[in-house]
Amino acid sequence: MKDFKEKKLSSKLVYKGKILNLRVDTVRLPNGKEGQREVVEHTGAVVIVALTDKQEVLLVRQYRYPAQQELMELPAGKLELNEKTLECAQRELMEETGVVAGNWNELYAFYSTPGFSSEKLYLFMAKDLIFKEQHLDADEFVEMKKVSLQRALGMIKEGRINDAKTIVGILSAKEELKM
Repeated sequence: MKDFKEKKLSSKLVYKGKILNLRVDTVRLPNGKEGQREVVEHTGAVVIVALTDKQEVLLVRQYRYPAQQELMELPAGKLELNEKTLECAQRELMEETGVVAGNWNELYAFYSTPGFSSEKLYLFMAKDLIFKEQHLDADEFVEMKKVSLQRALGMIKEGRINDAKTIVGILSAKEELKM
């Protein structure tokens, strides 16, 4: 089997930010030549498919500046340094929706955009929901909506849900529930 691994020869930090860093690495390619890789460093994040007893999924509507539009997304958020994924998922669900879940199941993990980012997302399903009060961050403006899972699937087909992590989560929920 051929080895496609690239060896890092050097690394230069170009930008250090609040939620990500950007570095440029010089690497040795499998053919022996040198190449450059631009890498967005990210601590990772969680995404939560929160389902009510009526098989409604909780979505959040928020403006996403890079996309220049409002998007419908599953609750999600960035892992803090040394934070466990389940703790992050529980915190983010409470902050964004005001919901506490009695039943948690980590479905799997996946990379958001491995061509340039180290961000790994951990997908959780949350059930047995108790609705309380949102606790949004000062710079967060989010509206929570309950949508039937069937309707959410339709919204994907209609292009009304076009966030990758949300699509993965909703399709995973469909699979988990054997719909």
